[in-house]
Amino acid sequence: MKKNSLLVVLIVLISTSLFAQDELPIRIPDTEIKSLPSVFNKSLQTNLEKELKLNPQWRKLIAEKKMAVGVVDLSNPGNTRFARINGNHMMYAASLPKIAILLAAMDAIEKGQLKETKEVKADMRLMISKSNNQASTRMIDRVGYKKIEDVMTDPKYAFYDEHKGGGLWVGKRYGGGGDTNREPLKNLSHAATVTQVCRYYYLLANGKLVNENRSKQMLAIMENPDLHHKFVNTLDQIAPDARLFRKSGSWRTFHSDSILVWGDDPDRRYILVALIDDANGEQIIRDLVKPVEKVLKKRISLASN
Repeated sequence: MKKNSLLVVLIVLISTSLFAQDELPIRIPDTEIKSLPSVFNKSLQTNLEKELKLNPQWRKLIAEKKMAVGVVDLSNPGNTRFARINGNHMMYAASLPKIAILLAAMDAIEKGQLKETKEVKADMRLMISKSNNQASTRMIDRVGYKKIEDVMTDPKYAFYDEHKGGGLWVGKRYGGGGDTNREPLKNLSHAATVTQVCRYYYLLANGKLVNENRSKQMLAIMENPDLHHKFVNTLDQIAPDARLFRKSGSWRTFHSDSILVWGDDPDRRYILVALIDDANGEQIIRDLVKPVEKVLKKRISLASN
């Protein structure tokens, strides 16, 4: 009896540590972390496509490759699920790629290439939370285009890969003037694919951007965004107590958003990324949250039957 009781306790402890973690970054052994493409889930993909294509406007935008969506289910860290629509289709993403500047800066600080002054820390927060263009440009000038490119193309991350549709890229200041370093595939200055942005958040959630301490610092910078539009507008209403880590962008008809949602309920823990090329993109992104959560909850319904 005692052996059986001890076994039950051990199983509960292991399950709790792996599947009901409340802290970020997620504490999980490196051996348990898989590449995001390897956790692609056919069921989630089918349900996501079916749900989004019920909307005639969205169905048209998806077909025209003017709408891309990526979802990562983090409700069970031991069984992460990933799905994407137009996942490797690179689009202009305005301010969303400022997350690339953040990572490059953290990498530079860690390697002693950039001094972590009060001004640098303040600019990183302004760049992400308020999407301040002046702070972003100062950060670009501090780290340089080459550093940003080197980090995005580093095999450790591979956030930009010419053989996989491109990805995250920043090659122009957020303001007039100065040299540029546009990406080679489409000549875009600020670019993203939903797959690569999902990977960024996935590695961040698991403490794997630079290292665990720098990942924690990046999470703190990205939490509690000052701009409450797009995804955040809807989540403020349906999940006011959830922790939100976010970066968005808009320019002309291009609207983008990316978010890590970490609810008190483990069933509301996910990454959601959207890139839209449409004048109504801001509203589309707001309206995406509920159908995506509906798709994620289907797993819960099936598991309980």
